[in-house]
Amino acid sequence: MPQVGCQCSVCVSDDPRDKRTRVGAIVESDGSRILIDTPPELRLQLIANRVDCVAAVLLTHDHADHTHGLDDVRGLSGAAGTALPVYGPAETIDSVRSKFAYVFDPAMRGLPGTSKPEAVTQKLEAGVAVSIAGQLVTPLEVPHGTMRVFGYRIGPVGYVTDAKELPAPAEAILKGVKVLVLNALFRRSHPTHLSIGEAVQTAKRVGADRTFLTHLTHRISHAELEAELPDGVRPAFDGLQVTVE
Repeated sequence: MPQVGCQCSVCVSDDPRDKRTRVGAIVESDGSRILIDTPPELRLQLIANRVDCVAAVLLTHDHADHTHGLDDVRGLSGAAGTALPVYGPAETIDSVRSKFAYVFDPAMRGLPGTSKPEAVTQKLEAGVAVSIAGQLVTPLEVPHGTMRVFGYRIGPVGYVTDAKELPAPAEAILKGVKVLVLNALFRRSHPTHLSIGEAVQTAKRVGADRTFLTHLTHRISHAELEAELPDGVRPAFDGLQVTVE
């Protein structure tokens, strides 16, 4: 936000926290960075946060607002001269390989003097922990309308976006995290996303020390939402950095 053509109080707000690009995150441990999702503003997000290298990419699902910045991985590499590993649910990997075939097909070469993104894929299974870039990553499955989305536990951090609810197996994986990032959309119920109230109740069940709400819309300002949330739950904002011991 702001949304195109909208003149509501949030869209015209002077509060920089009310200027939001689409959802993504970096999890860094011991100098190893994992990028979660490749939203359409990825290039601008990486530049704004001075990120010039990541070791791997985790995709949550195949919707455009989470994948259509994939071309911008051309400037990222886990190591010089190597393809960037991209992980995610099987159906998401199949889809991005089809839509961005040039990124993943080593036989597709650019003309001399040109470049293209280079990446390889690996499909993940919900509940099966894997080591990615030196970090222990456990995918967890949540419903998003008729499709499934992968959230991730990465050490003491849980990251869940585009969830309508948090099923018991996913909640069990997240138990014990110190920081939880969780989607919330409107005050009212929505068929594919947690509402703000539902997200707060979900956060209480998980019991993280700190929970940050993301994937918010222009229906409520950052300052208003921050004032009404309970202790331990805060709205996220672009550029937010959270340190976890």
